[in-house]
Formats: sequence, C-alpha cells, structure tokens
Amino acid sequence: MSAPIISIPDYALTVVQRLAHFGYEAYVVGGCVRDSLLGRTPKDWDVCTNATPQQVLGVFKRFNVIKTGLQHGTVTVMVNHEPVEVTTFRIDGEYTDNRHPDAVTFVSEVEADLSRRDFTINAMAYNPTRGLVDAFGGQQDLSAGLIRCVGEPDARFNEDGLRIMRALRFAARYDFAIERETAFSMRRNRHLLENVSVERIFTELKGILVGNGARSMMLAFPEIFGVIMPELVPMFGFDQRNPHHIYDVWTHTAHAVQAAPADPTLRLVMLLHDIGKPACFTVDEKGKGHFYGHPDKSAEMAEQILLRLKSDTATLENVVKLVRVHDDTFPSRAAGMRRFIGRLGLPIVQQLFDVKRADHAAQSTHEQAEKQAELRNAALLIEDLLNEPPAFTVKDLAINGRDLISLGIKPSPAMGELLATLLAEVQDETLQNTKEALLARVQQLVIA
Repeated sequence: MSAPIISIPDYALTVVQRLAHFGYEAYVVGGCVRDSLLGRTPKDWDVCTNATPQQVLGVFKRFNVIKTGLQHGTVTVMVNHEPVEVTTFRIDGEYTDNRHPDAVTFVSEVEADLSRRDFTINAMAYNPTRGLVDAFGGQQDLSAGLIRCVGEPDARFNEDGLRIMRALRFAARYDFAIERETAFSMRRNRHLLENVSVERIFTELKGILVGNGARSMMLAFPEIFGVIMPELVPMFGFDQRNPHHIYDVWTHTAHAVQAAPADPTLRLVMLLHDIGKPACFTVDEKGKGHFYGHPDKSAEMAEQILLRLKSDTATLENVVKLVRVHDDTFPSRAAGMRRFIGRLGLPIVQQLFDVKRADHAAQSTHEQAEKQAELRNAALLIEDLLNEPPAFTVKDLAINGRDLISLGIKPSPAMGELLATLLAEVQDETLQNTKEALLARVQQLVIA
C-alpha cells in the first residue's frame, strides 16, 4: 500500500508547523485523516501533540485560544477564524461510569495516544514529515470497508457505551461492515447503552438512519435498536400476512428507511411509521392480516418515544404528523386537495410524497401501478393548484376578521365559523375568492 499524502488546509497546517517550530511533535489525527483517506472533505481538523496544555498555550499565546477541556489536555486554537482542537498525547484512566475517563495521563508517544481510540479507522495520525502513523491497521480496514475496535472490543465498549452506537453510525455512513469480534461485543454489551444520555443516543440514531448503510445495520443489529427503543421489539419477525407486503414489519421498516431521502425527519418517520402495527393486528376469515388504526397508534407511540429521547419540537411535530397520515389516500379532486393542504400545510404534504414512495418501495408488487398512479395524479393536481391563487386556509381569503367587524359582526366563535364556511365554498369553487364576492356572501349568510 503506497504511502498516502494528505492535503492539510493552511489553518490546520499552521498549528502543526508552529508546534514543530518550537520543537514539539504534532499530527492531524482521527476523523480528518480517515475522511481524507476516503477522498472526502473533513468537516473538522484536530491535532494531537506531545506538548502539554500549558506548552500549547505558550506556543499560541498570540492566538485566540479557547480552553475547551484543559483538564483533559484539550484547547481550541483559532487560526484565521477557523477552530483547530489541539490535544496532548494521553492515555485514559478507569471509566467507572462507562462513559468518561476518571482521569487522563499525558504521554510522549503518538502510538500510545492512538491506542485509546475507539476504532482503527479513527486511530490514525499524519504529519507531512513522518507521514501516516497507523499502528492498528486503520488504512487496511478502510480499504476493506470494516469497522473494527482498537484492541479488545469489550474493553473499548465498557469504557464508553456510546461507542456501540458510534460503530453503527460509522458503518451506516460509509456502508461498511462491522468486524466479527467487534459485532459480537456490541451485541454482548448492548446493555451499556442504558447508561448513556438519551440526547447522545438520539444524535447517534439520526446519524445511523441517514447513512447509506442504515438498512444493513437495522437488519444486522435489531437487538441494539431494541435497547434504545424497546417499542421496536414486537416488530422483529412479525409476519404481516398481507398481499401488499413481502417482508415482516421490521424488515419492511428497514427497507423503507433506506428508500427515503437521507433527511433525519423523513427517516425517523419511516422508522416509526408502522411501529403500532403489532398492537393493531387482526386476521380476517380468509387468513388475511389487517392493521386497522395503525397510523394513529404509530403516531401516538412515535410522540411518546420522541419525547423520551428529548427531540426538538419541530422534528417531533413533523414526524408525528407524517406518521399519522402516511397511509392516507391523496384526494383526487381540487376541493379535497385544498382542504388536505389546509389541514396539514404544504410542506408536510410535499414530504408525504417522499414517505409514500419509500413505503411503496418496501412493499410487494401488489397494486404498485395503482399506487404510483395515485402519486402522479396527486402531484399534478397540486402543481395545478399552486399555479392559481391559494385557497388552503382562512388566511388565504380575500377578507379577514377586520372586514367582518366593519360590517358590524362582533368577534366570536361564530366569526370563525363564518370564515370557515367561506373558505369551504371557495375551495368547492362555488364562490369566488374576491373581496366583493365574499362580502356579498357574508351578507346573505348573516341575513339568513
């Protein structure tokens, strides 16, 4: 394997070269090396060095330096408004909470520092003089598409249970496999995830779901997903006994997740859209399975799960809305579509197309032509509606409450009902959405 050359951006190279100028070793390290070797543009550039934190502060005393984690040997140096995290070579002490080291010990060799890291692909360092430092076979695992722990997997996961989720995220992001012993250890130690904060779990989960290999990880490690979200467990292997489906509920879900655009909200929708199915399962006299009411049940469960995971409000609300309507049929007439958009909002309706396409892609071929025709016709209908003045909500009417007050109508629930009636007639195309027509209709309704 030829020696790689990594192009380090000027701001990060300044940090490496300045430390070297003062007689210290310095390397770019971790994710930036990994992504560079994969031909990707790193988001962040981190540096490790044998200089102690105080020595680093001295080298960069004329720079803006943020003492981000001084007790653990980390500072952030700002170079041309770009942050570079600089950490002293270290080894970690005991992890009594299975999450953070109780203490760290500074060391003088980069190989010792790399030995404490989670996976081989993240345990490489580079500088332009020495080249690549790869003591654990990270470059080989990158080439082979493998996620492998540095050293003993059980030890790595007992140090930090979140690494189990990180392994899934890296494998999903790069569509890699997880090395056999690492995979066994992840399953064996999955209970450690119970010690990890739900915020960190949720962040990693979204990272897994948007990866190119999300389906593979979901199918290979269902028991891990079951730890972070026990409500998923009844889906595993659940036979749907329905001609629309060729997979059990969990396998269908995994395929649907992968078929959706790589957006966290949409992929959370696909993860949760059928979570209520096992609780709603019935079988008719012909042996056909049905899941009546499962969208509402799934939405109810999705809301509780996302609240538990401390999701942001916007994500929670959008996911729950889309899960609730994922099985709805698009209206085929203009009036119905106007009401549909008015009820859900145009952004949700547009996302519903992605949800339905992903759902259909994970189903059998049964009635697929009809399903695709429904989506095409709905898309064309919406396109036509968007080319005319909107009439989706009361706000789109050419009059408002102030106009009604000017006619002597007092603010009350009846005023809202009156505006709703006007909107319905405009949507049905029995009334023009002009101020004159609307005011005339108000006079008729009030007199009546």
